Amino acid sequence: MANSFSKEERVAFENILEGFNDALVLSRNVSIYNTDMSMMERTGNVIWRPMPYIMQSFDGMDQSLNFGDQTQLAVPSTLGFQKSVPWIMDAMELRDALQEGRLGDSAKQKLASDINVSIMSVAANQSTVVVDLAGSASSLGYSAIAECDTAFNELGVQMFDRYMALSSRDYNGLAANLAARGTMAGKPTPAYERSYVGVVAGFETYKMDYANRIAVAAGTSKTIDTQASANNYWVPTATTVASTGERSNVDNRYQTVTIAANTTGIVAGDAFTIAGVEAVHHITKQSTGNLKTFRVIQVRSSTQLVISPAIVSNQGGSDAEAQYQNVIVTPNASANIVFLNIAAAPINVFWQKDALEILPGRYAVPSDSGAAVMRGTTDQGIELVMQKQYDINTMKTKYRLDTLYGVVNKQPEMSGILLLEQTGS
Repeated sequence: MANSFSKEERVAFENILEGFNDALVLSRNVSIYNTDMSMMERTGNVIWRPMPYIMQSFDGMDQSLNFGDQTQLAVPSTLGFQKSVPWIMDAMELRDALQEGRLGDSAKQKLASDINVSIMSVAANQSTVVVDLAGSASSLGYSAIAECDTAFNELGVQMFDRYMALSSRDYNGLAANLAARGTMAGKPTPAYERSYVGVVAGFETYKMDYANRIAVAAGTSKTIDTQASANNYWVPTATTVASTGERSNVDNRYQTVTIAANTTGIVAGDAFTIAGVEAVHHITKQSTGNLKTFRVIQVRSSTQLVISPAIVSNQGGSDAEAQYQNVIVTPNASANIVFLNIAAAPINVFWQKDALEILPGRYAVPSDSGAAVMRGTTDQGIELVMQKQYDINTMKTKYRLDTLYGVVNKQPEMSGILLLEQTGS
């Protein structure tokens, strides 16, 4: 007969699940896509999720020359995170229910933390809207968050469901700035008493007790050819056809570019601008007057970088480029690359809810193979599986809590990073 859970253990698991749900702060503020587990197994746990369409408009009644195909872009989403917390308790230790409860609480907290860290890591590494400021959070206060709001507005990012996660140091610096505003009613009091900030410049802010960090950029004196003849621009395409005739999807978030100088010193995560490459509003295609910000995703060779977002400059003149154009380029055979992360700093992340997505997964754990199994699902659809198995030889009981999920940044141009105190050395 398979092991079974006692009523006390079932109550404990329900408490663990409730606490696990409460601790998933960040997963509440990203979109959720529930997948079919049979289909995911057959596709290697990968599903392609659509990016937002961007449509064009034209003047006049006669539109006979403007009918054309629309290019639907998609990104691969993977159930790539398998997190587990296992532990053992012997028959002596099991007498202490308090100790058992503490272990369960600790396991719950670790798994919830893993999910939050996964979301933050994907956002920190792949977000492409970069706001770099010389001042600190305590000195800049509201204006630091307002710069992020402005950056999103200029690109045409939706003005609702915006969130920001700051490192403890920067969040508390923001609270310090707010607490010092003696002439402002209401908000300074909780900022002083609880270091609580709340909504600032349209962003719901959260304090993180961990934060990814960005190092000082070591790459210097780099240039890139932005002339159309250099082919350092991207033509969005939904699929590609191999020489064998096989058709496969294309991930349009990334592009491989060739730079003139070698890639020595450049690392994944570096943020940069290119002289003469200006960001445009994604709907109107009008220049923002500011240089487009990019991130290094991978150093591919001594002269090639994988960057995000792709440089969609419409230099090729295709319909897809006009539809998804994100920059205006002033062609230059040796445009300067300027790195933005000139000082090591915590990476504060901000995003619009639809940019980041979590994919809850599910394990098919048999319930009649000698181990007791319980399942629970959070409000976001994330499943927590608890298993227990007793070993009569050692009088020890094995426990484990597991969760399976994926995180994807569907639109890196709808998520960004705020780097403060970028004053150099």
